[in-house]
Amino acid sequence: MQILKNIYNYRELLKTNVQKEIRGRYKNSFLGIIWSFLNPLLQLAVYAIIFPLILKDTQEYYVIFVCTGLIPWTYFTTTITQAAFTIIANGNIIKKVYFPREILPIAVVTSATVNFLISTLIIIAFCFAYGLGISRYIIFYPIVMLVQYVLSLGISFILSSITVYLRDLEHIISIALQVAFYATPIVYASDTIPEAFRGIISLNPMAHIINAYRDIFYNQTMPDFKVLGVLFLISIVICIIGYIIFNKLQKGFAEEF
Repeated sequence: MQILKNIYNYRELLKTNVQKEIRGRYKNSFLGIIWSFLNPLLQLAVYAIIFPLILKDTQEYYVIFVCTGLIPWTYFTTTITQAAFTIIANGNIIKKVYFPREILPIAVVTSATVNFLISTLIIIAFCFAYGLGISRYIIFYPIVMLVQYVLSLGISFILSSITVYLRDLEHIISIALQVAFYATPIVYASDTIPEAFRGIISLNPMAHIINAYRDIFYNQTMPDFKVLGVLFLISIVICIIGYIIFNKLQKGFAEEF
């Protein structure tokens, strides 16, 4: 309950930090927020050329298929990489001013969510461009996004607090995300994974989240709520554990700068 109380009492600070994160992402950029569309579009163009044309992937509507995996994955990786170093980036402020430190990772995750909402327009645009349109199952989109938000927040709490004491974590995170990319069904379908490896892939929470987005936009069916329900409970546990770790380690933040 303490974290909810802190968020309410410092809601204006949280709002200011979210706005700062969004503006800072495109600061001194000529195109500004347009990069929210250009970044995923440029990545999408690469995969749309390599897999269907060069590797002869026969997945129907492959652009939409990749889009529904790549944009949520970009949301996840952006959140993790930025949140991991948000405490370090704000070290000078932490030394001088008191405020609930958890505001910083929450602001990063929330600002990334706003950016993700904007980028989702790309998925919708491709669905219409290729004639699929949008089904009634889009009403479940906020539920899937909530699961991803809670999961990302929990991981962000853990990484942002540990990184203060272990700066080498930057390189570990980078490598881990590269490995995780190939262990997540982004550019390939889950049913193409060999049976021997499906158990390992099923341990990847982002695999289930991306499959849920893909069900909504690409397959236009109802997501597997049994899997999402279990994942949501796990995400809440990770978030609680993450906050406990963060709350314990934040006492020594100021001494590390």
